[in-house]
Amino acid sequence: QVQLVESGGDLVQPGGSLRLSCVCSGRFSSTDAMGWYRQAPGKQRELVASIRSSGSTDYTDSVKGRFTISRDNTKNTIYLQMNSLKPEDTAVYYCNVERTGPWNTKTNYWGQGTQVTVSS
Repeated sequence: QVQLVESGGDLVQPGGSLRLSCVCSGRFSSTDAMGWYRQAPGKQRELVASIRSSGSTDYTDSVKGRFTISRDNTKNTIYLQMNSLKPEDTAVYYCNVERTGPWNTKTNYWGQGTQVTVSS
């Protein structure tokens, strides 16, 4: 069983920065894919950034050049560095780990979410 715990959410002014962390209770698997999602009030949850086991990353267009996802396998932790924050980045941010099991089965694990509010 994998448990994910996010932290780092806060109230920040536009243009500010935050770093979110997600600690995984178990050791990362070499095949794990990881991502950060967010959900704003009244909107669907969207994928913000993802990082594959190879280290390659993807970002949604609205955060490219501002957000950086990374992973530290020695600490079983995923990070999301968020710079130049905008009010439209306000949302609950969720950490996700997709684990590949036997016969290529996929299991998704989620954290409880951390609130990011960008406002002056």
